Amino acid sequence: MSQKNLTNNSSADGEEICPVQKFLKALSGKLKLEIFILASKSTLRFSSLLRDIEGANKQSLSIALRELEEMNLLERVVIRQKPLHVEYNLTKKGQALIPIFQQLEGLV
Repeated sequence: MSQKNLTNNSSADGEEICPVQKFLKALSGKLKLEIFILASKSTLRFSSLLRDIEGANKQSLSIALRELEEMNLLERVVIRQKPLHVEYNLTKKGQALIPIFQQLEGLV
């Protein structure tokens, strides 16, 4: 597939923007890929992510989770049992990306 087939938008400076490149750039933000990988294996909780991801702090983790929600890759579920807590799961869109990332892993 040629670069031209992947490109369908133009940036302000006239450069063409590939949707795949735009998506990968958004996913490459701090902690996001690591969160996505962990979410592909199990349900996530904020406190466990803080422990499991080296260099994560509350602010950076909150931002990354919110951005993944905005990308419709993660869903935030409030569990109204005592103790009240929040869990994060991959959405259908996020689950659909798992085989793609598995193929990419095979190339490395």
